[in-house]
Amino acid sequence: MSRSTNTVALGIATTALAALGAIAPAQGVESTRELWGDVTVLPGREGIVEIAGYEGDALGVGSRLTLTAPEGAEVTKTPLRARDYRGRVDADGDSASYTWSGPAGGRPWRGRSFPFVLAVPADAVPGTRLAGCAVRLTDAHGTRKDRGTCAVTVGLPEPTLTRPASGVALAVRPATGGTAYPGAQITVRYEDTKDEGVTGQGPEPGTEICTATAGRDGKWTCVPSTALPAGPGRLQATASYNGVAAVSEQIYVVVGGARREAGRQGLT
Repeated sequence: MSRSTNTVALGIATTALAALGAIAPAQGVESTRELWGDVTVLPGREGIVEIAGYEGDALGVGSRLTLTAPEGAEVTKTPLRARDYRGRVDADGDSASYTWSGPAGGRPWRGRSFPFVLAVPADAVPGTRLAGCAVRLTDAHGTRKDRGTCAVTVGLPEPTLTRPASGVALAVRPATGGTAYPGAQITVRYEDTKDEGVTGQGPEPGTEICTATAGRDGKWTCVPSTALPAGPGRLQATASYNGVAAVSEQIYVVVGGARREAGRQGLT
């Protein structure tokens, strides 16, 4: 909390000094909306961050947009395949760039976004925002014309819901279980099949029936605290950890002796 307080105090002081003329913009840097991009990437996976936001004057041949990868991540690709843009990834993966080689009078950086592929390590902790991701735009002489940041958040892998079996006639309080990121909080919800939308994602989320915590091996189980209504329905598990969440695929279930009815609805 002290860091947050210090940041606010510093921001107030900076604003006051700027108003008095004590702080001047760096020479050669245009006053524009900052470059920006954000992406959520699962541990051990790749994701694309799109950088956009330049609103300044035209920059000529040789101008360059460079992204510095956040700590622990690497830039692996510059997938834009547009005429007159040359993408390049540094050998160590710490940064990558696009360079404009088109007409001198063009506006190559305005009104479009520029994709960079980032790889996040397998041991990255879900919910963590990787620090150090930065972007800068320079002219042909290397003078900085704009700068910005990118938010790279480590996502949470989807949980699985492997119990009960889909379409099989169940007891009114069936045991549920599956796998999830170790330590994740699991909430299982039930929704009647006559309701529209996806459990937990529609205007009326499904009814919470039980909760659990995934163990060190990622396994979890829970039993509904109250009886489920007879007939066909849907179950879905939501995992949450460190401020991020993910949902499993839905499974269709039949409570009691409604298997024949479920078969007519294509649920078996």
